[in-house]
Amino acid sequence: MLYAQALPLSTLLLFALGVNVPLGYLREGARKYSLAWFTYIHLSIPFIVLWRLAEGLGWEIVPFTLGCALLGQFLGGLLRRGKNTP
Repeated sequence: MLYAQALPLSTLLLFALGVNVPLGYLREGARKYSLAWFTYIHLSIPFIVLWRLAEGLGWEIVPFTLGCALLGQFLGGLLRRGKNTP
């Protein structure tokens, strides 16, 4: 059963990671706890949830999608901080 869902799951995880890299980059430049900062953190969540539901993936993959989204945010922030260092 999980094997049949491997391709939709892997594409969802790549989406969660990939879309959050630019959002993390933008978040790093926003004032902490501002509306923009909050938006950049949460903007991808409805799309990830809708994709998961459309593919019929269960709750057991939520920690993995959340982990990929957090990793994307972290990597995007690192990219922005890396550009500002001399």
